[in-house]
Amino acid sequence: MVEAVRVYLLLAGTWMRSAAQYPASMVMLVATQAVATSLDLAAILIIFAHTPRLGGFSLPEVMFLYGTAGVSFAVADVTLGTSERLGEHIRQGTLDTLLVRPVGPLVQIATEDFSPRRMGKLVPTVTVLVVSLVRLPIAWTPVRVMAVPLMIACGIWIFGALWVLTAAWQFAVVDGKQAGNSVTYGGAYLTQYPLSLFGRDALRGLTWVLPLAFVNWEPALYVLRRADPLGLPVFFRFAAPLVAAVLSVLAALAWRTGLRHYRSTGS
Repeated sequence: MVEAVRVYLLLAGTWMRSAAQYPASMVMLVATQAVATSLDLAAILIIFAHTPRLGGFSLPEVMFLYGTAGVSFAVADVTLGTSERLGEHIRQGTLDTLLVRPVGPLVQIATEDFSPRRMGKLVPTVTVLVVSLVRLPIAWTPVRVMAVPLMIACGIWIFGALWVLTAAWQFAVVDGKQAGNSVTYGGAYLTQYPLSLFGRDALRGLTWVLPLAFVNWEPALYVLRRADPLGLPVFFRFAAPLVAAVLSVLAALAWRTGLRHYRSTGS
């Protein structure tokens, strides 16, 4: 594991140094990504221009959800987002090349074309998160303060596991990238809003089937002193690390199973 992280950082650093050879282009790409990410925030602000609450949540509370979800997804996207290219490697036969190298294929694909461009997503999301923390009308206790970085860390962990799971799906369905994106990018969009907006049935699905509720919804209910719409016990507010660990195990099993049953294209 330590060796995999070391190699990952080495390969990512190589791509970063390559991108840094064109600083003007790099800055423009980061700025463009930051502006594109800000469009979701603009949509939220437009909604609040016409209503004081969204799903019973105030603007600072929704900004808190937006910020925590955005930061978690942005970091996971930067580190593992290119794993979605697995299907392309299988179709083109280049996965065979990756398999004969002394570095795990997941590390190679995850660092492929590693670009600071994706870090542009962090600019608006971190800004919104900081502003929301200042504006939230809650009494901060040591536990609530600690809950915020833990929530973000678990969100990164969960989204990272989902990236690997949806990549492993492409071992079975080579053209399954778009279906996988509906889980990853779609999940990032959903978690920007109060999940109670989508109805109780959808909320149950996002808790028990695709556990996006543990990215920031359940932990945020604790931080914001909100009752759970499903009436779940308080334990669930702190279950994100357990959910992240289970998803990681499933992702690892799915990836290894896919590799074990992979058959070369022969090209």
